[in-house]
Amino acid sequence: MTMLEDRMAAAPSIAPKIGQQPGPQTPPAAWPDGYPQGYAVVDVETTGLARDDRIISAAVYQLDARGEVQDRWYTLVNPQRDPGPVWIHGLTSDVLADAPLFPEVVPELSRRLADRVLVAHNAMFDWSMIAREYARAEAVAPVRQRLCTIALSKELRLPLPNHKLESLAAHYGVVQERAHHALDDARVLAETFRPSLQRAAREKLRLPLLTCQALTEWSDSPAPRQQSSPSSYRTAGWRPSRKRPACPYPNPGRYAAGGRLVQGMRVAFSGDTSVDRELLEDRAVEAGLHVATSLSRLTSLLVTNDPDAQTSKTAKAAQFGTVVIDEAAFMQLLQDVAPAGTTPASG
Repeated sequence: MTMLEDRMAAAPSIAPKIGQQPGPQTPPAAWPDGYPQGYAVVDVETTGLARDDRIISAAVYQLDARGEVQDRWYTLVNPQRDPGPVWIHGLTSDVLADAPLFPEVVPELSRRLADRVLVAHNAMFDWSMIAREYARAEAVAPVRQRLCTIALSKELRLPLPNHKLESLAAHYGVVQERAHHALDDARVLAETFRPSLQRAAREKLRLPLLTCQALTEWSDSPAPRQQSSPSSYRTAGWRPSRKRPACPYPNPGRYAAGGRLVQGMRVAFSGDTSVDRELLEDRAVEAGLHVATSLSRLTSLLVTNDPDAQTSKTAKAAQFGTVVIDEAAFMQLLQDVAPAGTTPASG
């Protein structure tokens, strides 16, 4: 019995029913040279969104070079701690008690990921969680590149109202059976990635591939959590709010389009994001940026997925000439933030 069959047999109440989905679309006659030879579409459910949070379930759909499904795999993972927002993922401590620990999952997960591009919806988050789990297990994930389906949707200029997986699924007519279940989310993503990939091939677009760097930093000591409820999650996030320390770097000025972010830059966020807002802010602070709650002449950059929205921040950005970029571009810029003292360069 495979691990997928074993885990689903052990926890039938949480396994989604996989409904009939749209069949394969006709691939383009000429496939672009340089496209990857295979993909691993990944989704993980976690105890939360912070660095010290843990994976509690993982799913991988293996796809061939043209996006056709080859295999699927799913497992629960015992995080050896509180499972976090159960009302979202449905995985209680009792359900996870007999699940394997992550080091026990590593061999099979590695086999599923090896020699493939990791594909995920907000791939930076899934990759970061996987890489930290591998670091804890004193192993290295066999992943060299990742592809974010949010970035791919932007390259294709898909007319989506926002960057949520449910919107991408609706665009392609893919039925979501069980949101926030890793296996079903991975299935939905695989079914939506295939037509996106084939359209990109027809248009001979360069895929937004990013290099994956192994992580060596992690925490085994979870931060204290306050008692939370479904209503508090919906309104303000399930992690307790906290006052951020002052940014230790001086503001170097405005961000120049096409250039690098510089430590000390003031960044403001506006509108809906596919990544939890607190996580985005955490990443910005960790990179040495100043997260601003409002926009002024001193603000270096505005991050929004809807620049045409009539909000006070977008209006002020237009008034002050502040550069506006979307979430996916911001996440990419965070990977190469220049040290404090660097003069912002124009693109």
